[in-house]
Amino acid sequence: MIDWHDIDTVLLDMDGTLLDLAFDNFFWQVYVPQQYALQKSVSEQAALSLLADWIGRHQGTLNWYCLDFWSDELGLDIAGLKRQVADRIGFRPGAEDFLRALRASGRRVVMVTNAHPDALSLKVERTGIDQYFDALVSSHQYRAAKEEQTFWQRLNEAHPFDPLRALLVDDSLPVLGSAQRYGVNHLWSILHPDSSAPARDHTDPFPAIDRFELVLPK
Repeated sequence: MIDWHDIDTVLLDMDGTLLDLAFDNFFWQVYVPQQYALQKSVSEQAALSLLADWIGRHQGTLNWYCLDFWSDELGLDIAGLKRQVADRIGFRPGAEDFLRALRASGRRVVMVTNAHPDALSLKVERTGIDQYFDALVSSHQYRAAKEEQTFWQRLNEAHPFDPLRALLVDDSLPVLGSAQRYGVNHLWSILHPDSSAPARDHTDPFPAIDRFELVLPK
């Protein structure tokens, strides 16, 4: 269980942690290849192969999360395409009750996301998720992805916190590893970030949240 008595600051990822990753996976794995194939007059399989190669080369970097970069790279209006399927955006089960409980607990709650500011704005617009946070931080503000130590250094400069008394919940194991290297003491992953895919078997070396109602703050 999460040791809430030792936690003052809660750092929460957005996609795959609080919001269902099914939206993002559908968008990048299905919708974007379809639109690329239509606009470039290639087969969907060719579009999938091209996208997989491009995305693989930038994975874990800020470019991977940057809508402007992918708009330029693919010749598509990525932000506009996201709006076309925005009805698929939604909370993971129990996430909103978890956020309400955090607010009621009086702890400082900061969103830390690699999402591009345009994607973050769209998801705030669709869900109202911003009401539960003291601050919303996109890694694009710091020009460093959460996988980089620079992100955590700049986060602590802008929003000071004690890493030993901070909790990070994130579905990305590389991000959790980066936070661990920085010294964040309480690290939890998510067992089922995408409702359209099977749950993970485990998230070693980090404990994982399956149901938010089982880890509500005290």
